[in-house]
Amino acid sequence: MNKRSIAFSLSLLFLVPILLIAQPSNISVIPQPNVVELKNGVYSFGEELQVSGDNTTLNHLLRYTSNMLEADFNWKSVISTDKRKSDLKLQLSKKANPTDGAYSLTVDKKGILISSANEQGLFYGLQTLRQLLVQKEGKRELEYINIIDVPRFGWRAFMLDEGRYFQGKEQVKKLLNEMARLKMNVFHWHLVDDQGWRIEIKKYPLLTQVGSKRLSTQVGPRKWNSPIQSGVPHEGFYTQEDIKEILTYAKERYITVVPEIEMPGHSSAAIAAYPWLGSSGKQIEVPINFGVSKDIFNVVDPKVFSFLTDVLDEVMALFPSEVIHIGGDEAKYDHWENSEQIRKYMKENNLKTFADLQVDFTNRISNYIESKGRKMMGWNEILGTNVHEYQAEKDSEAETELSKSAVIHFWRGDIKLMTEAAKEGYNIVNSLHTETYLDYSYGDIPLNRAYNFNPIPNDLDAKYHNRIIGTGSQMWGEWIPTSGYMDFMTFPRIAAYAEAGWTHPQQKDFDRFLNALPNLLEIWKNNGIYYAPLEEAMPK
Repeated sequence: MNKRSIAFSLSLLFLVPILLIAQPSNISVIPQPNVVELKNGVYSFGEELQVSGDNTTLNHLLRYTSNMLEADFNWKSVISTDKRKSDLKLQLSKKANPTDGAYSLTVDKKGILISSANEQGLFYGLQTLRQLLVQKEGKRELEYINIIDVPRFGWRAFMLDEGRYFQGKEQVKKLLNEMARLKMNVFHWHLVDDQGWRIEIKKYPLLTQVGSKRLSTQVGPRKWNSPIQSGVPHEGFYTQEDIKEILTYAKERYITVVPEIEMPGHSSAAIAAYPWLGSSGKQIEVPINFGVSKDIFNVVDPKVFSFLTDVLDEVMALFPSEVIHIGGDEAKYDHWENSEQIRKYMKENNLKTFADLQVDFTNRISNYIESKGRKMMGWNEILGTNVHEYQAEKDSEAETELSKSAVIHFWRGDIKLMTEAAKEGYNIVNSLHTETYLDYSYGDIPLNRAYNFNPIPNDLDAKYHNRIIGTGSQMWGEWIPTSGYMDFMTFPRIAAYAEAGWTHPQQKDFDRFLNALPNLLEIWKNNGIYYAPLEEAMPK
């Protein structure tokens, strides 16, 4: 496997062992490293920093380091072949913790040494160094320190919904930059939804010719109940070349991009482009209002299934991620009620409820994705348990069992649903909406609540903890029309979620986090990020 590859195995996403608890430190680094030892002494740099690596495979990281030092601090540096004279050394070590992203950082009289078993860990060590250097206010020195660090979870995600509003490459790159700074490693890209299809699929050009455009958009303070329309068309999509450019950009920052292609619900934009995909067979327009789908895919039609596998083929050809997200949430079953084709299929396959039908369909998609060497992920409705008031009582619980290889993205419902799924052997990413949704107001999720979110439920037996492979923070886009508004809702909460994913609970301290935050706020300000002031992020 190529060492630069950031496609990771789910087997490496389990919880890492708890580190020895270090004494509280006064360093301002977010996320907080897990072991910090401050020492007496200061290392001073010359006018030109010497940086080196222990082999030529690290040349790209050395170039990144030089560019980072100049961009962040206007410091000149030179890549040196003499490790003895180097101010900063990057070292790949077979003796280091093998966990993806684990690293050690030491500053002593010899200089700075960042050591890791993998390149990702070296990169994260550099992110810690960036924040340590920020504190020096232009001084070319660092206090002696020893840091041993390892992420709590292997899945530390930020999700961007562009199905509702197309944001564009520059906004995506800005988010990737800040994810990297915060050691977040999964960019979950919600590329399609009812209100827009944002990815070029060459076999089905109408998906973007029709599905990427809508005539207007629901707006106004009443949100979901608003009768107000913008009256302004909205459109946009990414070509496959655009996607490749962003994937390269993410890879350079050791971020895996996980695409989400919604099925069977949230599919109105696709059905507007190709009406034969829908259960009603009727022509619809790309919705201008938000909410649950006008129609959903006819999952028993072989032609529809072929369409979906064709789309997945092009998606998987672009995205190297091991995990492919298929959505699966909010599929409103009443769209299937009047289809004779669907009822016939259910009878022939002994499927008693529409919940069973969705699980049956999801298993077929899962099998297809697995046949390509990938794994399927979906929101927790794919388990077949109803978490919505609009579904009929008869569809509350599926008897059909979901494939155990599926990754469950938990977002809604009783926590018991997640703990039961963990006990049944499913791997789970915890993104409970009341704790992790970035489109929710700061009144609903203030900064301290975001910080205190623990992805592992309190009542989950310790023997199942390794089934919680991580967490994600979600930027849903219905009411986020501009990049500035997105900045306001995302920053500074994204820093709190980064620490929830990285730092072990024994090392977390909200007061320490608040004391460290001003350095990030200054960086964000300088980078043109319009973050929420702390008095807004923590309303009284």
